[in-house]
Amino acid sequence: MKTLLIQILLLAVVLSGCGNVPAEAPSDEQTEGVPMIAEPFTAETLIRDVMADPAFGEFGRLLFPVDDGYWSGDTLEELRLTYYSHIDPDKTVEIVNYLKSEAQAGETIFYDIYTQEEKDADPAKEDTGLFFFKGEPGAKFAVCNAGGAFAYVGAMHDSFPHALELSKQGYNSFALIYRPGAQTACEDLARAIQFIFEHAEELEVDTGCYSLWGGSAGARMAAWLGTYGPAIFGGGDLPRPGTVVMQYTGLGEYSEADPPTYACVGDQDGIAIWRVMQARLDAMSALGIDTEFHVYEGLGHGFGLGAGTTAEGWINDAIAFWEKQME
Repeated sequence: MKTLLIQILLLAVVLSGCGNVPAEAPSDEQTEGVPMIAEPFTAETLIRDVMADPAFGEFGRLLFPVDDGYWSGDTLEELRLTYYSHIDPDKTVEIVNYLKSEAQAGETIFYDIYTQEEKDADPAKEDTGLFFFKGEPGAKFAVCNAGGAFAYVGAMHDSFPHALELSKQGYNSFALIYRPGAQTACEDLARAIQFIFEHAEELEVDTGCYSLWGGSAGARMAAWLGTYGPAIFGGGDLPRPGTVVMQYTGLGEYSEADPPTYACVGDQDGIAIWRVMQARLDAMSALGIDTEFHVYEGLGHGFGLGAGTTAEGWINDAIAFWEKQME
């Protein structure tokens, strides 16, 4: 009876397969080098689960602000960041899935900019590093700096999206996680630039006419490094950026040494008044520095890539401005 039952069950399995049951399992040789496809993140994925995902190792916590006081929401769809508007949940999901897929494929997506000895001496440096959005081998590089009023780093909306879009257009892009505070943030940016120059061959980047990008506080970082150069912030005797791209900040200071600068801001920004930005660029233009300025109707502070707003597509204008400086 037992033998007959086994035969009946085997026959049922064969018939139910309708020819779809493989003749044999894939061999080790066939599967070697093929990354395992894990369940992708969705809008409903818990933010804490993203941080803890094994693909990100110890740096998963740096994907989101390390200070809980400046963000809220349980899921990716619910993410909110202080000072920021027009956060796009679809872009957030795209970013974390991109980074996870790159990590699972064996790509390095995060670099420490400080040694362990330096971190031991200053524990705040544990919360720093560069997320790498790789472009074409040998292409030029950009460093994107999120804002957050020098109180926190709003990378998921204000630097990761920019870096991802730049990489899609072939450029090697880095998003910096820095220590809050104007001085320490600039020191970390200078150190990041130094790190990229020192590891240019390994990273496969062209260091000529690099660009610095930033929104709000991050825009000030980019501008200050453009005005004063990396050396004054401890980054060594390195060239200034070939282009600075700034979003929504009210910075007025500049110098004759400033690099070509692209800037954009919303006309309803109550934090960064657009006329201040325009006056700065007009003054720089009068010195013969190449500039481009855009003000977008109806937009407030922190619009990021501006998807679905009057600023949508601004990043393509900024890339074109940078490319003009490469000629």
